[in-house]
Amino acid sequence: MSHAVDADRVVVALDVGGTGMKCALVRPDGVAVRTERHPTDASRGPTAVVGTILDVAVGLADKARADGLTPIAVGIAVPGVVDEARGVAVWSANVGFRDVPLRDLAVRRLGLPTALGHDVRVGGLAEARLGAGRGTGHVLFVAIGTGIAAAHVVDGRAAVGAHGAAGEIGHILVRPDGPRCGCGRPGCLEAVASAAAIGRRYAELAGGTAELAGATADAPVTAAEVAERAAAGEPLASEVWQEAVEALADGLATGQALFDVATIVLGGGLAQAGDRLLIPLRAALHERMTFHREPRLVAAALGDEAGCLGAALLALDALGVRDHQEKR
Repeated sequence: MSHAVDADRVVVALDVGGTGMKCALVRPDGVAVRTERHPTDASRGPTAVVGTILDVAVGLADKARADGLTPIAVGIAVPGVVDEARGVAVWSANVGFRDVPLRDLAVRRLGLPTALGHDVRVGGLAEARLGAGRGTGHVLFVAIGTGIAAAHVVDGRAAVGAHGAAGEIGHILVRPDGPRCGCGRPGCLEAVASAAAIGRRYAELAGGTAELAGATADAPVTAAEVAERAAAGEPLASEVWQEAVEALADGLATGQALFDVATIVLGGGLAQAGDRLLIPLRAALHERMTFHREPRLVAAALGDEAGCLGAALLALDALGVRDHQEKR
């Protein structure tokens, strides 16, 4: 396929989250030529959300045609457990999906080949092929936000697992006596080092002084604020931040022992702390390396566009179109 032919061909790509969906028209070379955002409004229930997803996808395809572009496929990324082979959103707490055959519904509505993927796996795909892990072959993408999840990408393909649930690095046990995780077990990485956990831990330790520290019940201190306060030398914030960094280093060292990657790419909200996270985390990870090769540890490069771009890559792969992304 030549660049001239590529220029007018696009994938309709949607990255669906609990509160909003990021949408784009993406060329085969990985460039988004149009981006949009729409509310998911998950409180309306899964049927309504599916209706919105399909309406938005149809709208994007129509806009593409109006601009002289040819939609060739649809790529949709959703959170939770995703059976990519069957195109089914098996389970998602924050969107309410239970066994939704999203791929077939999209094919029926749009008449275009459709791929359904997991939001973190497609984010990892995009970072490995177009972003911070580009050209390194073996990449572990770790998204740290409300929870923690990962994608192991080898030569541009993300491992899905036998049940569509590969990459749950947030549920590695790092602190046997630690706080109880949302999954029910104590001491999971996610319960100690996710952005949500860092904010919670700071509020707990601050106790009665939390309001003095500028937090309220309605506006608890965020992980980003904890990072800022730690950088400014506040002892309590420094303690909480260091705890999280040490736990993350334990989780990543386990990931490296399992996968031996060249590059670990950190994404999600917490990665926006930049060097406040990366510098101490690199040092802590270095301390944990014995005979393991130390991976390069870098921040994600594509921001919140990664999910859309990755959903498009997944759809292009399904079509057998995968020839220009590496060459950009």
